[in-house]
Amino acid sequence: GLDPAALQQAALSGHERGLAGQWVLPLQNTTQQPDLSALTDRDTRQALFTRSWMRAERGDTGDTRAAIAELAQLRARKAALLGYPDYASYVLYDQMARTPQAVQHFIAQLVPATLAEQKREVADIAAAISQDGQHFQPRPWDWAHYAEQVRKARYDLDAAQVRPYFELDRVLRDGVFFAANRLYGISFKERRDIPVYNPDVRVFEVTDRDGSPLALVYFDYFKRDNKNGGAWMSNFVGQSHLLGTKPVIYNVANFAKPAPGQPALISFEDVTTMFHEFGHALHGMFADQVYPTLSGTAVARDFVEFPSQFNEHWALDPIVFAHYARHYQTGAAMPQALVDKIKKAARFDQGYALGELIAAAKLDMDWHMLPARAPRQDVDRFEAASLARSGLDTRDVPPRYRSSYFLHIWSNGYAAGYYAYLWTEMLDDAAYSWFRAHGGLTRANGQRFRDMILSRGHTMDYGPMFRAFYGRDPDIVPMLRHRGLVPGEE
Repeated sequence: GLDPAALQQAALSGHERGLAGQWVLPLQNTTQQPDLSALTDRDTRQALFTRSWMRAERGDTGDTRAAIAELAQLRARKAALLGYPDYASYVLYDQMARTPQAVQHFIAQLVPATLAEQKREVADIAAAISQDGQHFQPRPWDWAHYAEQVRKARYDLDAAQVRPYFELDRVLRDGVFFAANRLYGISFKERRDIPVYNPDVRVFEVTDRDGSPLALVYFDYFKRDNKNGGAWMSNFVGQSHLLGTKPVIYNVANFAKPAPGQPALISFEDVTTMFHEFGHALHGMFADQVYPTLSGTAVARDFVEFPSQFNEHWALDPIVFAHYARHYQTGAAMPQALVDKIKKAARFDQGYALGELIAAAKLDMDWHMLPARAPRQDVDRFEAASLARSGLDTRDVPPRYRSSYFLHIWSNGYAAGYYAYLWTEMLDDAAYSWFRAHGGLTRANGQRFRDMILSRGHTMDYGPMFRAFYGRDPDIVPMLRHRGLVPGEE
């Protein structure tokens, strides 16, 4: 079922590993693997999934279970030495959530709607299997393959149809910049006289609403051989009244570079990435702090993605979308039927998508709520017990990461912090619901958000900061509505 390009890459992977004439599908760090959606042979799907699931539990030098059990125990002892009941309490003391109990309560609130959606999706998968002439119960290695069939039948969204409406420069100027101008009154002027580190990089001077200089922003959007993958924002110079510096910010992505003379046509996922990373940029450029260590995006892990995810909402806002989503040749607006497909497709398979994140976040918290007096754990038994307590369908929807390859929490700084992805989603959806209830894309709303959220940095507690803006504590209903798990408009 792999297309020719994927087969060629698999053959190249085999050659690079000294396996000439064989095909190799390298594992990504997540439990599910991208190739599972295309593979038509069930035995191959099962073999790939099992290899992923058991990658670090094979009893060899790559088996991580003993190290994980020891690390969890040492972290619990460290927390006790510092006066905390467990490592999660130690980590969370300066986060917005504050306590492990608050995180566990938040996670538990998401379970009922997610489980109900998982049951509906399992029924859809089972129906697709029957329509394929097969007679077996769906298992995790079947999900991606048959979910893709359901998606195509239900939405038939072809990337080739939408790309002509998303020309990169127009998305930037008439989408990203347009929304920022309408909300915050800021203006953008390209500066071709400022040196750049690569010819593809563009620099814009940002002017505040009163005409004063606010920031410089660099955009480095195209893929290069010597460039890290992914997308991110950071500063060349951070804002600080103490140092007398204004922000110099950069946004980086890895979009495919067009051939000379051709337009850069991107996917809607890429459009969302542009809005997301510029949300971080806004957080940095509106910083108004004395000390650089408290400025801009130097905030808690369960808050830092809030401004960026919030800014994603404007990509599909009707006013903003109509302004930038136009055919690169004719200037025609995207047909409404195609717009509707994009919106509906974004809500597809959310029981799975949210469920695998919740299960992983629950697993992370359970590991880091172990007290110092707890004995060293049997990793497989501990994990099975944690997943059983989650209340979710973890048989069909396994966690995004198993304990044995959960790099985020064991080596990448997310110990007792993986919940933050979902927590900030709750914040951004709640904030956007506030905007919709108060007139949407207006200067008054933007100024309020800038003054009460984007300009504050790490200078006050996040709970009171958010309550002052939103009027109450955040709740999960806008988040569930945005994912299509409860009825109602976003």
